[in-house]
Amino acid sequence: MKVPFAPKRRDSFHLSGGPARDQGESAGSGPRTLLSPRSAAGQVFVLQIVIVVLLIAASVTALVLQAGRDSRRGAERQSLTAAETFANAPGTARALKSGHPTAVLQPRAEATRKKAGLTFIVVTDTNGIRYTHPDPKRIGKKFIGTIKPSQKGRTTVEQAPGLSLPAGSGPVIQAVVPVTDDRGSVIGLVSAGIKVRHVISLSDRQLPIIFGTGAVALALSTLGTALVARRLRRQTHGLGPAEMTRMYEHHDAVLHAVREGVLIIGADGRLLLANDEGRRLLELPADAEQRQVGELELNADMARLLASGEPATDEVHLVGDRLLAVNIRSTAPYGGQAGWVVTLRDTTELSAVTGRAEVARERLTLLYDAGVRIGTTLDVVRTAQEFAEVATPRFADIVTVDLLEQVERGGEPTRTADMRRTAISGGHQEREALHPVGELITLSPAAPQARALEAGRAALEQDLRQARGWRDQDPDRARRALEFGMHSLVTVPLRARGEVLGMTDFWRTGDSPPFKEEDLSFAEELAARAAVAIDNARRFTREHMMAVTLQRSLLPQGVPEQNALEVAWRYLPAEAGVGGDWFDVIPLSGARVALVVGDVVGHGLHAAATMGRLRTAVHNFSALDLPPDELLGHLDELVARIDSDEIVGDHPQGHAEAVTGATCLYAIYDPVTGVCTAARAGHPPPAIVHPDGSVSYPEVPASPPLGLGSNPFETTELRLSEGSRLVLYTDGLIENRNRDIDTGLGLLREALEGAERTPEETCQAAIEAMLPAHPSDDIALLVARTQLLDPSRVAHWEVPPDPAAVAPVRAECVAQLQAWGLTDIGYTTELILSELITNAIRYGSPPVRVRLLHCRKLICEVSDGSSTSPHVRRAATTEEGGRGLFLVAQLAQRWGTRYLPGGKVIWTQQPLNNGAGAGAGAATSDALTEALLDQFDDPAL
Repeated sequence: MKVPFAPKRRDSFHLSGGPARDQGESAGSGPRTLLSPRSAAGQVFVLQIVIVVLLIAASVTALVLQAGRDSRRGAERQSLTAAETFANAPGTARALKSGHPTAVLQPRAEATRKKAGLTFIVVTDTNGIRYTHPDPKRIGKKFIGTIKPSQKGRTTVEQAPGLSLPAGSGPVIQAVVPVTDDRGSVIGLVSAGIKVRHVISLSDRQLPIIFGTGAVALALSTLGTALVARRLRRQTHGLGPAEMTRMYEHHDAVLHAVREGVLIIGADGRLLLANDEGRRLLELPADAEQRQVGELELNADMARLLASGEPATDEVHLVGDRLLAVNIRSTAPYGGQAGWVVTLRDTTELSAVTGRAEVARERLTLLYDAGVRIGTTLDVVRTAQEFAEVATPRFADIVTVDLLEQVERGGEPTRTADMRRTAISGGHQEREALHPVGELITLSPAAPQARALEAGRAALEQDLRQARGWRDQDPDRARRALEFGMHSLVTVPLRARGEVLGMTDFWRTGDSPPFKEEDLSFAEELAARAAVAIDNARRFTREHMMAVTLQRSLLPQGVPEQNALEVAWRYLPAEAGVGGDWFDVIPLSGARVALVVGDVVGHGLHAAATMGRLRTAVHNFSALDLPPDELLGHLDELVARIDSDEIVGDHPQGHAEAVTGATCLYAIYDPVTGVCTAARAGHPPPAIVHPDGSVSYPEVPASPPLGLGSNPFETTELRLSEGSRLVLYTDGLIENRNRDIDTGLGLLREALEGAERTPEETCQAAIEAMLPAHPSDDIALLVARTQLLDPSRVAHWEVPPDPAAVAPVRAECVAQLQAWGLTDIGYTTELILSELITNAIRYGSPPVRVRLLHCRKLICEVSDGSSTSPHVRRAATTEEGGRGLFLVAQLAQRWGTRYLPGGKVIWTQQPLNNGAGAGAGAATSDALTEALLDQFDDPAL
């Protein structure tokens, strides 16, 4: 605000912060400016110094006089005390009655005088003739002083003219005390005295302290006065009384002449000052100053604003019929007392422009908020709800969103009149008149929604009470909507990328103003932004469903039947999308079972597809009965080959991605021996829950992830007690944003501890303890409880390397089958064993062993020391041999070769029920079996 005059140098001032300082004038201008008698500060300083000096002088004088009086009183008390003490001392009265009082009393008097520091102690008779005196020459002479009161038994204290004494001459303060006998008669007098000069010397010793104290007081007073004067100089800026008077006259003239209201409010909420314009704009009473703001009968909004003290800049408030622009600033930063200055400007004439600008600002803010808050989750329903919540209540009182059914499920939109209510916000009571969330809505051709959908732009029903078409949609709901006060509607199609996704309706109720034509463009802009976010969520939902479907199809749909392990599992995808975690339970030959857990880092279709390829490869390698380290080696080569095939030079082919971060743990459990052989490539170690409930992490050698060419892998053998639980998992279970892998392993140990739990209960306990609120990675968990095959269901024989040994071993095997109750498959098994044992003797090398396993299937194993693999071939009709393995393949349900460090094992698997193997088909009969067995009746065999 400009001041309408230009005062001289010392007349310039600021209304907010007081007078302006001169150029070069500062807080440290020096003592010359401070003591200048021209300024009010200098005059006050000089006056205060004079007053302080006078006060200190008077104080020192009073202290000196008081010290003298106190010293005199002390001397009187000292003399009186010494005289009374000597007069009443034992032997004094007896000495006075003796024949030679001087001889007894003189030494005593002198000793007492010296100890007490007195000038004299004199003992006289009742007539005042001295018996003792510091000067022996004066003994026998008349005592100088008043003795008459003492002769009558009273004590006298006086200042007497002094005589010449050894200590010097001068007046003394003396006390005369009578000495009485047993009958109370005065028999003598004792006088003790101290020179006045000695008393004054005591006072003189106190004077330096008194004057020093006065000097310190003067210095402190001067310093305090200087500080007060300095502060006053700062506040007056060195102005004299006349200049200050003139300045405040100018200040009042400007304050009340401006056409802007000015209020000054204290920190306690009292109105300290109000100029004429401020009184007029707020219609303040004459006694408004020094009253609380809340007592001024202002409207609630203005009273709250003024009392709050919160900074404000051109805030427009309605006061009566005026629109006032209010500015509030604190006075503290400008050196004033705590409080705030309020300026008021009448902007009623600009209300229309201000209103439109405010609406535009609010709508721009709403569009910004819509861009930030809509589409945060890529979930179609949640995105629609976010859109409805953003638009209420700043644009509409109620907002509903209806989407095509296929859009909500992530499908492609199609032209249809059926939509499903997806989201609603606002109007908790009015919602009863609208279709609830989840209800299917069929649009009526006369409804404004249908018109907007047909035209492809927003439609307006400014007054629903006069409109008719919208009632045809649902007359009963329309009637209830009017009863709840819903009076205006804007409906807008949700269009994105040229396709209609649904409709959104904006409703206004109660006292809200009806929609106008200018609201349509904003509604379309808001709906367009929401439609893009909903379409993005729809596309994500579609891709997510595709990835989930692909992954579900690639994961195991159940656990295969086997007798070695009792298995339970969990698979939980991440919230962000489908990942590449997988698990498998694969039955192997010899009743063994392979457990596999793997992880392909990343999410989406590529991770799921890669997971499927690796899982298929593990199945194929497992069919070869490879040990864990060799299987991981082949898998490592496969991943490296996949990467090299998908990348040409430094660029991926198309949109292919390299397989990075693939890990795997592969374990084989043998129920006959209870041994588990495991190897891992970049994967977390397994956990073992022992039968007593304790948990341990076995030392399975760690190797780098797959695809890095880290062959060879290392294996470890774990001997597991029956009832142990082997726990395999992916890193998503133990590691997340809030904990590292070591912390996760510790938490998993606590979750797994406990005996007598089933694998299903173990899975559930681990998931409940470890699953984060929002998992960012897939979780695969596999729990297998070990079982041992009963030794009575295992039979084995050592076969000599002699063809003649075939028949006895075959007979013993048949006898074992009969003991197991498997007579129905005895002939078929006999044929299979005869062929396998004969081949081992003829083409293999010792030792030759036979083992039968009776579990869910009958498993026959013939091992020898040769690593040569047999092959099935179809023999010609003219050939005598070559049909053995062909017959085995036809009679057995499955057969294969398993290599050992010292040779190989040929194994077959047969069902326990009667009939030929699956390969032979139902047409094979007992007669055919008999005919085949006849071939082995050769005595040589």
